[in-house]
Amino acid sequence: MQLYLVRHTQVDMPKGICYGHADVGLAGTFPEEVTSVRSQLQDIVAFDKIYCSPLKRCIMLAQELADDFIIDERIKEYNFGDWERKEWNDIYVSDEGKKWFDDYVNTVCPQGESFRMMLERVELFIHDLPADAENILIVTHAGIVRAFFIILENYTIGKAFDTPVAYGQVIKIKV
Repeated sequence: MQLYLVRHTQVDMPKGICYGHADVGLAGTFPEEVTSVRSQLQDIVAFDKIYCSPLKRCIMLAQELADDFIIDERIKEYNFGDWERKEWNDIYVSDEGKKWFDDYVNTVCPQGESFRMMLERVELFIHDLPADAENILIVTHAGIVRAFFIILENYTIGKAFDTPVAYGQVIKIKV
């Protein structure tokens, strides 16, 4: 089985703002970026299944790529809880932020989740993929792509975060 993981295109958010579960809009470069994503996928004859995060930044891209897709909550971006739409600099200097930055793998964001919790939901998603599928397209987020690297490619967490995942990038993983 071949998984084609697509990170959504650029968002309309200032740099330095925390967003994960927040349903933010897309940048004005969306039409050009869709063309780039299509180009990266042009050699695939067909997808047996297409999955998409429920956030509009993914749904809008999936609608440009396919007529039919399955929305799955488990491939929604990391849940930063109360920190959504706040400045990372402000989060970093807070007591809760310091605790989280010291151990984001196990520490739960206020009203959110830990990295380990996100990994667990992505692992459940992967477990439920149809075994008989040849090609699967997954429109999702950088954090989820990194979870796939850790679960399926045996990346360390450090290596996963050191691996760039660009907006609109297509990453192929053989399962």
